[in-house]
Amino acid sequence: MTQTTHTQTTPAGGAERPRSPEFRLAADALRGLRQDLFHDAFAYRPLPRTEAGGRFARRSGRVREYAAWTPYAVVTGLGVLAMLVALASVGDPGLPSALCGLLALGPVLLTLVRPVGAFWSSLAATTLASAVGGAAGFDWPWGPGSFVSHLAVLTIVAMRTRPRTAAWMWVLTAVYGFLAETGFGWGHYDTDVGPMLILSALLLLAVTVRHIHREARQEVTAQQTVTAVERSRRTLLEERTTIARELHDVVAHHMSVVAIQAEAAPYRVDNPPPELEKAFVTIRENAVAALTELRRVLGVVRAEDYEAPDAPQPTLADLEGLLANVREAGLETEKAVTGAVRELPQGVELSAYRIVQEALSNTLRHAPGAKARVEIGHVLGGLGLRVVNGPPPASALIKPSPGAGHGITGMRERVSMLNGEMTAAPTADGGYEVTVFLPVPAAVATGDEA
Repeated sequence: MTQTTHTQTTPAGGAERPRSPEFRLAADALRGLRQDLFHDAFAYRPLPRTEAGGRFARRSGRVREYAAWTPYAVVTGLGVLAMLVALASVGDPGLPSALCGLLALGPVLLTLVRPVGAFWSSLAATTLASAVGGAAGFDWPWGPGSFVSHLAVLTIVAMRTRPRTAAWMWVLTAVYGFLAETGFGWGHYDTDVGPMLILSALLLLAVTVRHIHREARQEVTAQQTVTAVERSRRTLLEERTTIARELHDVVAHHMSVVAIQAEAAPYRVDNPPPELEKAFVTIRENAVAALTELRRVLGVVRAEDYEAPDAPQPTLADLEGLLANVREAGLETEKAVTGAVRELPQGVELSAYRIVQEALSNTLRHAPGAKARVEIGHVLGGLGLRVVNGPPPASALIKPSPGAGHGITGMRERVSMLNGEMTAAPTADGGYEVTVFLPVPAAVATGDEA
């Protein structure tokens, strides 16, 4: 037997003690300061152009092109304003006046390409302008031009970054003002640190509120998009479930017929061979098993409040009763049938009935008082349906109902299930038209007639 000994080495200084919540909060704050204002402070981030919209979108291409450069024009205007204030405050024209003007203009223009670097440049330009311009007669530490320039830089950079960056810029501005006032403020009777902090706080607060409002609006828009997608998906599943429940009765009827015919077939032949009897028994057993599985499937797709229908599923022969009901509801409806009427597969007739029913329901809901026409065409390759309604009369007392928006989805699902084609679109006179073609192979239709 081999014995092993595990020796654990304790690091020098003992085990690391857990940090307090205050320490972690301070560390996170300093990490955020480094990430926002120190890491890649002079990274190249050009100001994007504005996407032309609203009233500009309806104007000529030249106007839209100029409107896209609006942010650049606004920033340049603020820089020129700061430069003019600096030139006017120095008084004597010359090199010091021109330099103070450029020191006020430069940081504002730098926000167009390097926003965070523009903040640091503004603090440096303030110091240089105070030294070059001889700020003894001005408020300290910001001269008039530097004051306007720094406010513009804070606002623009805050708009281009996030609220946390705006908070750090305000804190560093306060620290700069405190150090400049206490360390180098001798000989200056007035200070503008207080006005700078108050005005910058108001501007940054307004920008922060704008950021929060825009983010909230984007989040609401994204949530509405997700909700609409989920609602559409849920509607689709509900319609498919409804179709599956209805088709269960159709398939169950056919399987029951198969089981009964398989059971009765041996008695129609005198002295059938054992192989034939065994084959019919197998057919009947498979049909009964299929019926059992169908009932289980129905149990899966059945809603909690689902009740099995007492009557058989409707067919095209029941359309007259449907039209009578919608006429009693106030919808003037007429029907036209073309082609040689023949019996179609029960699934096709059920889908055709439901499509007409949903189209007429949509007419009652969205165009109360309008007239509707139902056209049924029996053609060689299948069944054609057309349900068209005119615009609602202007004098209608009943207002349109928005509805749940499930009708078109349900109709498309039924048509897609049968590999058919469907179009649904408004008409030129303000009405609505639904056109459907359901393919039916000629052999199937002939077999059903037989």
